[in-house]
This record gives sequence, structure tokens and C-alpha cells, in this order.
Amino acid sequence: MTNYIANYYEKIRNKEIIAPKKVEKTYRYLAKKLDGTIDDGYTFDSKKAQKIITFFEKYLRHSKGKWGGKLIKLELWQKAMLSAAYGFVDADGYRQFQRIILIVAKKNGKSFIASGIGLFHLTADGEPGAEVYSVATTRDQAKITWLEAKRMRNKSSALKKRTRATISEIAYDAMDSIFKPLASNADTLDGLNVFCALMDEFQQWKLGRKLYDIVADGVTARDEPMIFMTSTAGVVREDIYDEIYSEATRIINGYEDPDGYKDPRTLAIIYELDDRKEWTDPKAWIKANPNLGVSKSITALKEKVERAKHNPQLIKNLLTKEFNIPETAGETWLSFEDIDNRETFDIGELKPDYAIAGVDLSRTTDLTSAAVIFNLPNDPKLYVKSMFWMPSEFVDRRIREDKIPYDKWIDQGYLRVCEGNIINYKDIIAWFEELRNEHDLYISWIGYDAWSAQYFVDDLKHKFGEFALEKVYQGKQTLSAPMYSLGAEIQAKNVIYNNNPVLKWNMTNVAIDVDKNGNIQPMKSANARQKIDGFAALLDAYVARDRHLEEYKNLIGG
Repeated sequence: MTNYIANYYEKIRNKEIIAPKKVEKTYRYLAKKLDGTIDDGYTFDSKKAQKIITFFEKYLRHSKGKWGGKLIKLELWQKAMLSAAYGFVDADGYRQFQRIILIVAKKNGKSFIASGIGLFHLTADGEPGAEVYSVATTRDQAKITWLEAKRMRNKSSALKKRTRATISEIAYDAMDSIFKPLASNADTLDGLNVFCALMDEFQQWKLGRKLYDIVADGVTARDEPMIFMTSTAGVVREDIYDEIYSEATRIINGYEDPDGYKDPRTLAIIYELDDRKEWTDPKAWIKANPNLGVSKSITALKEKVERAKHNPQLIKNLLTKEFNIPETAGETWLSFEDIDNRETFDIGELKPDYAIAGVDLSRTTDLTSAAVIFNLPNDPKLYVKSMFWMPSEFVDRRIREDKIPYDKWIDQGYLRVCEGNIINYKDIIAWFEELRNEHDLYISWIGYDAWSAQYFVDDLKHKFGEFALEKVYQGKQTLSAPMYSLGAEIQAKNVIYNNNPVLKWNMTNVAIDVDKNGNIQPMKSANARQKIDGFAALLDAYVARDRHLEEYKNLIGG
């Protein structure tokens, strides 16, 4: 029996299939699970994997278009995804993955896959009393996937015999199971006993977090539920799509990062361009469009690209819908591969004498960061020590709501708590003094946001002297050149930050605001979960170092 996961990954690895970096990472992770390199308690059951593929290709027919009425024939990428979603099981035979996140450009068959999965869970997965829902924040949106499933059901003589369809649901009476669209009036949804939830085009959801949480809570009574989330990038910013995309990205990066984010119950698959500049390269288009040339026309896409080349106003929509690049005011800064650097150092062994600090003060109830950077004589590397603080009363809430492992980082010593419900800025000064007292590390300059609290600035002056303070205005005129330089050093792996997972996460959240002359500055997201405080502190320190570079070189002797 063909193993579609191994087959697909082999073609990606050999460059027979051009796939984006995130997809390659996901399937490398799955391939390691198959060959036993990753032993996480789950094994691959080829019969379970094949069961859903057989259901699609034996019982389901296309509902419209040039293939209307014909049996579905899945592409390799679809078979690999379904095999992974349904084939890995625990010792009791229950599925490992209970949430699938598929992000792919439009016209790549994601809605029909979702509809087919809904019909499978209704009729073929063997769950008594299965409740299958197509979910969205509006009824019209929720009905899109459900109506496609209804059309597919009507085209299948086998499914028509076994099920009955009404204006608002499909029922499988033999198992007391139902499949219906479900829109959010969130106040009426509590108490659901969800077996399968289909969340298609969740990028269109507005105020979608409450609906998502209610549905996710509704699957807890089932042994092997399924939440299948599919979407294209969109224009609704700072809502559920951004949250899910960010989480999916952290999951994928965590596949190969021992200290990265882990969620063994979620399989994340993101088809997108690796770089927005690739939109003019026909060879790269398939990265966001795995069904290009099948359900999606190459000719039509080529025509859209040509029109956008001559009309810049069309580019944003093209990037969003055809290549899965989110529409946003800022551009991404560095990739995870640029940022990922696992080299570490022991400050006690290096014994630096002089350092430069940077501070990013958050709101009094939020994450705050400080960084200390130093060089060594005749060494091109920049060494970084970062520390983070959060009020103790907010830690549990932030873990629960943000799904960020702050508790783990506290245990590992990367994050410290301030007693009570506000940041105690004296804790930051105490950390600087701790470095001086324990490592004889003298802080020569401290870069700080010009809008920092005055009493904090006064404390810094008292402890380190007025001439040590460097006021850093947060604008392109001040930050652009240092940020370009720091980015180049990070990409060259010259910035050694001890693989600090909080700083690494912060750096992956950085977007940039670019003006017409190419000047840049970091952007903070309106999404409170997307922290960049650690990078802001590092950049403030780097600006101070840039201003005093020759003096600093003289201090360290090289």
C-alpha cells in the first residue's frame, strides 16, 4: 500500500514538487514520525489513513463545473494531508490529530475537502450520534461548505440511500447523526457535543474568537473529535485568522526547534509564497497553489499577474487571494530560518568587561524586556542576554488566552514575575546590577525609548550616571539604518542570543513599516498576543552601540 506521506515528502525533498518552507517542515516532521526518528507514542495505521481516501474516491463526486458528476480523484498533496490527519493513532487506536489547519490560496479545492470530511464523519467514521457542523460567524457563510456537502451527497447514489437531506441538515438515521450549518449567535451555542467542526474561510470571521472557543470546548466529550480549519489569507486583520496563523506558524517552527512551541494534537499545513517578491516568478506560484493546473487555471493566474504588473493597485488583492500573503500595512521582517540560531555562550567563561543595554517598557500590566549586548576583542559576533518581566497576577490569564508558554519560560529563567498586577521597573535595574555584581560586567550606555516613564529614567541616572543614558526616538530616522544593519548580522548568524525562546518568538513577530524611500521601523501589531518587546529592547541597545561604536571598541580593546 502506497504511503502518500512518504511519497509526497520524497518528491519535495528531491525538488520534483516545489513546496514552501512551512510545508516542507511539516512533512519532514511527519516523515520522521513514520521512520521512528520521532517516538512520541503515536504510530501510523495505514488502514485508517486509507479509509478516508477510499471514501472520497469511491463515494464522492464533483458537484459542478467540468468534472460535475464524476468521481473525485484526489491529488498527491491531498492524499498526504488526509493520510497524516487520520493515520496517526495512539495505543488505543484513537487519532492523534484533533485539529487540522490548512491555509492555501483560493481555488485549490479546500472547500470540497472540508465538505467531504464532513460527510465522512457523518456516515463512515463509526461515531454514534455524531454532530457535524459547518461553522461561521454568519449563516450564509456557514452554509457554503454545508451546501457543497449536500450537492455531493445528492450526486452519490450510495450516500442518498443512507442519508436524508432537508433544507437545514443532512441526517444519517442509522447512527443518529446529523450534519448542519451553524452560525454564531454565540450566546445560544453553549452545550454543543461536537464530533466534527468545519471552519472554512475563517479569515472572513469578525469577532471570531468567542465562536471558536465555544466550538473547541464542545469537542471535549468525544474520544477523537476533528476540527478542520481551512482558509485563504484575507483582509480582516487582528482577528481569529491572525491568531490561528500565528499559532500554526509557531507549531511548524516547533517541529524542528527543541525549545519551540508544541501542540501534538494539531497538524498545521500552510501553502504560501516564501517571499512576497516571488509573485512574479511562475515557478514559485505552486508554493501557494498545490492544485495549480488541476482545479486552478495556470492561464487565468498568469493573466491576473500580468494585469497586476501594470496596475499596482491590484497587487495587494492578488498577493492575498492568489498567493496567501496577508494584506497588512507592514511587511514581514526576517524569516524563522534567518532568526533561528542555537549557538549559546556562558557569560562567566567569556568574561566581558563592558556592555551596552536597551530597555523596552511596556504598559504596566504587559510584557517588559531588557537586553544587554557586548562584543569581544577580535570577534565579529554580537552577544546578547535578554530578560523579560510580567506581573504575577496576569501570568495564568496570558497563558490561557494567548496560548503562549509563559510558565515554561518562567521555569527556565527567561521570564521573571513582578509581584502584584503591575511591572515594577526597579526589577529591571536590579537585573542590570545583578549582571554587574555577579559577572563584573560594566554597562557603559543604556538605550531607552524617549517616551519612557520619567521616574524610571531618573532611577537609571542615579544608578548609572546621566551620561550613560541614550534617548532613542522610535521612528524611521533613528531606527532604519541600525535595523538594516542588525538584520544583516542576524541573518549572518553573528548575533548570539543564547537561543532565548522568548526573544526568538518576539523577533518572529516583527513586521516593518516601510516608506517610499525604503526606510524602515518595527511595527507593533494591534494583536496583543504578538509581542515584539524583546526585539525593541535589543534594537535600542544596538542604536546606543552604533552611536558609541568607536568609544566602545576602544573600551574593549578591539
